[in-house]
Amino acid sequence: MSNREGFTGGFIAGAAVGGLVGAVLGAVLSRRASEALLSEPSEAKVRKMRQQKASQLEDEGMEVARLSLEDKIAQLNQAIDDVRLQLGDVNGNAQAHNSESSIVQDS
Repeated sequence: MSNREGFTGGFIAGAAVGGLVGAVLGAVLSRRASEALLSEPSEAKVRKMRQQKASQLEDEGMEVARLSLEDKIAQLNQAIDDVRLQLGDVNGNAQAHNSESSIVQDS
C-alpha cells in the first residue's frame, strides 16, 4: 500500500508543478506575443492610416482648387468691369459707368 500512496502524492505534486510551470510559460509567451503585435502595425491599421492621409491630401487639394477658382472669378469680374468701361467709352456714356463703378467700389 505504501507504493500506492506514493503514487497519489507524486501525481498530485507533478500536476501542481506542471500547472505552475505551464502558467508561467503561458504568461511569458503571451506577453511577448502581445508586445510583438503592438509593435508591428496590423494591415487594418496601415490601411486606415493610408485612407486618413489620402483624405487629408484630398481635402487640401479641394481647398487649393477652391482658392484658385476664387482668384479666377475675381480676375474675370475685373475683366468684365474693364470691358464694360471700354464699351461705355465707345458708346459715349462713360460718365454714367464711372459713377456706377464708384458706387460699387464704395459699398
